[in-house]
Amino acid sequence: MIQIPDLLAGILLTAYWGRAVRLAYKMKKQTGVAANWTPPEKLGQKIRMLWRPLVVFWIVHPFLTAFISDLPWLLRPIWPNDVLSWVCVAIVLAGLCVTLVCWKRMGKSWRMGINPDEKTQLIVSGPYAYIRHPIYAIQSLMLLATMALIPSPLMLAAGVAMLTFLQWEAYREEKYLAVHHGPGYLDYCQQTGGFVPRSFRPYRAVSP
Repeated sequence: MIQIPDLLAGILLTAYWGRAVRLAYKMKKQTGVAANWTPPEKLGQKIRMLWRPLVVFWIVHPFLTAFISDLPWLLRPIWPNDVLSWVCVAIVLAGLCVTLVCWKRMGKSWRMGINPDEKTQLIVSGPYAYIRHPIYAIQSLMLLATMALIPSPLMLAAGVAMLTFLQWEAYREEKYLAVHHGPGYLDYCQQTGGFVPRSFRPYRAVSP
């Protein structure tokens, strides 16, 4: 019997990452830069070597549990819950929709990695007027939803690893942006939260 929530989650995650790949390809054609799909910095390249297999696992695991009932114990959900499953699918769907808004807001400044020598426009409107890392925050929620939907030992371990990477990458990006945007970015950091809004008031730049 097909597990419909798991199948839908797999389809939504495929759409999410497929869209990210398409954006990087589109940017490559338009600007000659593939949104730092493979960052030029050494540390970023090493992170990608670990991150990409985890992303593939994140996408594939829901399809495995959707179609295969007798999985090895490492891939078998520990506490299946039908009601919670549909809630988790709704979170993943909402995450995809809101991320599309964030990607559109970023425009040509959207990147998937850090190039220390590149200065992009600082986006502080839309979702970015409330939190500094809306894409990472949403991706974290999607990860947590997938972990609750398919709480297998491997999915839980992979999810914790990816959540850790997201926090680390956000920290590295903030250091990079502080160098390139100086006091303006520091003021932005003081008025906004990283992954959770500090208030419902949007960011307002301090006039010089």
